[in-house]
Amino acid sequence: MEYLLAHLSQALIVLGLIFLVIEVLVFGFSTFILFFIGLATIVTGGLMMINIIPETVLSSLVSTALISAIITIVSWKPMKRIQNKVELKQVDNGIIGYQFTLTEDLPIGKTVTYHYSGIIWKVKAREALAMGDEVKIIKMEVGLLTVERVA
Repeated sequence: MEYLLAHLSQALIVLGLIFLVIEVLVFGFSTFILFFIGLATIVTGGLMMINIIPETVLSSLVSTALISAIITIVSWKPMKRIQNKVELKQVDNGIIGYQFTLTEDLPIGKTVTYHYSGIIWKVKAREALAMGDEVKIIKMEVGLLTVERVA
């Protein structure tokens, strides 16, 4: 303990780095709390190293709290925007492009069922299709296939 107090600024920087690593690797950058505290701890350690803040436990706690609050206030909305950015992309699992023949009429806005790979799928289309039309799968969602007529 005496060693940590003698090297408080370096200990704070290491602790801040540990907080950042835990936030990213364990929590997947989902909570931000350890991120803000980690940054504040690193900044506090740096300010202590250049003698702007005295190397005492009380000043390190107060400084970390204040810097963490400032970082949180300034960067909360941009961080939430980054976190909520969702990228939707179609996964190619081999079913896209699969062709089959419709066994019944498929009007617009309705669905029919189709058995494929042991699963009963609902099938929909953007245009009316007739029984016997050759179709291919262009989109797959949970339990739902979107098809179009093969040209």
